Amino acid sequence: MGTTAMVKAIKEEAVLLSSAVLALLSMVFVPPDRLYWTYIDWHTLGLLFALMLVVAGFVEHNVLASIAYALLDLAKSRRGRVAAVVALTFFTSMFITNDVALITIVPLTIIIFSSDDEPKLLLYTIVLETIAANVGSALTPIGNPQNLFLYTYYDLSIGDVFSAMVLYVGSGALLLTLLVFLIPSCRSLGQEATQQRKAVEMLATVRYLLLFGVALLAVLRLIQVLPAVVIVTLASEKRLFKRIDYSLLLTFVALFVLVGNLARLAVFTALIEQTLVGHEFSVGLGISQVVSNVPAALLLAQFTSNGRALMQGVNAGGCGTLIASMASVITLRFYVRTPSARPLAYLFVFTAVNILFIGLFILVNIIT
Repeated sequence: MGTTAMVKAIKEEAVLLSSAVLALLSMVFVPPDRLYWTYIDWHTLGLLFALMLVVAGFVEHNVLASIAYALLDLAKSRRGRVAAVVALTFFTSMFITNDVALITIVPLTIIIFSSDDEPKLLLYTIVLETIAANVGSALTPIGNPQNLFLYTYYDLSIGDVFSAMVLYVGSGALLLTLLVFLIPSCRSLGQEATQQRKAVEMLATVRYLLLFGVALLAVLRLIQVLPAVVIVTLASEKRLFKRIDYSLLLTFVALFVLVGNLARLAVFTALIEQTLVGHEFSVGLGISQVVSNVPAALLLAQFTSNGRALMQGVNAGGCGTLIASMASVITLRFYVRTPSARPLAYLFVFTAVNILFIGLFILVNIIT
């Protein structure tokens, strides 16, 4: 591997590498033993793997892209098209996770808005899509990795997750709507690249809808996780295994090891408990800004029984800095590859808009 390729790999897998290094360092203080096996939440990993396979099936057979094009056909103005892709990102992220929603919809957005020759509109739209994914995904147990972990770790119900997050997600949706209405409602000049559209394969769509149902039954605890994962794995097309984000799964394993070892260090445990208890929202939000919200959830859950406040904090913390949610890094990667990319302008707009949402969520937390 050349130097350039190695640097690129390190940048793309920075979270995995840093998590692995920290996990290895923690082994110096807590040498490997039988308890290591108990660190890992196999249910969370199994469900995440099954959901990744199902979503890969939807992507492979053009289900999500077809829905997006159908919405865009109905929206002829610039504001209407922005509203369509932002709303699609917001709602699909609840069921296919925030990162997958962005991986699917942002490339389509670049095609659509690049044809309008509106670089500022493209930048603004991608920023809103990123926030829509991070906010919308917070409403369900399967919308993002941290929710799936906290849902299983605290043995929550779907109603618990919904009641904890509905005011945050609802207020976030209202602010997104207001930001969309800042766009002038003039007619779109460009024509989308229709030659890139592909037909939906109906039999395959039904197949993955059924498999999604199996995975959802496991999330709802109506069937056991292991048989659900086995069914989804055996019934999925083998080429989809190339689409799985194995780095995310390995990141979870490394973080489970790190957190498990930290929980066995009395000094660290006492420090976290003194800081965290009674301040789960603010600590979760703050730590998410520097390590991202998935590691923050895995780390802090070991030291508090208040899963509701912690879930609110780490989900609110998905807004803010670029690394607060790793899904946000995905959109930046897509954006910088566009011919009209202005990375510094993107970071400025991204940060400014995210600060609005952080302020909103802090206000919601104070009021409630």
